[in-house]
Amino acid sequence: MKTVKRWGPPLLLLAPSLLLVGVFVYGLIVVNLQTSLTDSHTAQQATGQAPTALVGAKNYLDLLGSPDFQHSLKNLLLYTAVFLVGTMVIGFVWAWLLERPVRGEGFFRSVYLFPMAVSFIASGVVWRWLLNSNEGESALGLNRLFQMVGLDFLQNPWWNNISVGIAAIAIPAIWQLSGYVMALFLAGFRGIPEELREAARMDGASEWQLYRHVLFPQLSPVALSALIIIGHMSLKAFDLIMSISKPSNYQTKVPAVDMYVFKSSYDYANAAAVGSILLIIVAVLVVPYLIHTSRKDAGR
Repeated sequence: MKTVKRWGPPLLLLAPSLLLVGVFVYGLIVVNLQTSLTDSHTAQQATGQAPTALVGAKNYLDLLGSPDFQHSLKNLLLYTAVFLVGTMVIGFVWAWLLERPVRGEGFFRSVYLFPMAVSFIASGVVWRWLLNSNEGESALGLNRLFQMVGLDFLQNPWWNNISVGIAAIAIPAIWQLSGYVMALFLAGFRGIPEELREAARMDGASEWQLYRHVLFPQLSPVALSALIIIGHMSLKAFDLIMSISKPSNYQTKVPAVDMYVFKSSYDYANAAAVGSILLIIVAVLVVPYLIHTSRKDAGR
């Protein structure tokens, strides 16, 4: 009876959340996994007018062996690398500049954070024009700007480049989320006790030694958190790509776009398989971080 009184109210309080998460998160993950193991590739099968059968891992093997899907994975890797490096470097530099005494800090902080308030769809419409691939006399956007200032050699096809076009789409993503990384690093800087800085200076440390041996190590948890958050966001890139490019454009294909194309053509099995692959990739990144965080908290 005492156990019921002790655990009953907390369980009743958590029950709605646990039920919703269990059904709409883990339950749907199971359904997605089951669908990915079937041969549901047609509209008739999707609507129940034709039977489906289990085919095991065939859909996964076919996808991973497909040159088109390999191109999507390569694009995703390139997009993630450019996105991570750009946001981490720019965000850190902005935080480092604002961490020093600066007049009008609130204004600059607002300017850097403003792009976060803009949706990827809205910014994608603008960046589609800025990244226009026309060159020469018909140039628009950035290519036109380069032409006006005499930097014609910088004109390029941007996202229409077959090999590295996806890297151009990482530019607006960097523009939008560098402010978020800046806020994380700035909070990390402000969380370092002033006593540590003063102690290092009294010991004769130069500014570079202060940052290298005192401040930077203190920021490693913030950097790790930023890497995980930005990395997992890049893996789910979809709306920005769709607003700049089109699903049919080979040069900007990523797995999330493939999943949309498969689903739109009633190829539910391959769409579910792509979703499962993305889930596995995200889990590989996030789960070790969660384990590291829980062990660190347990050791305190």
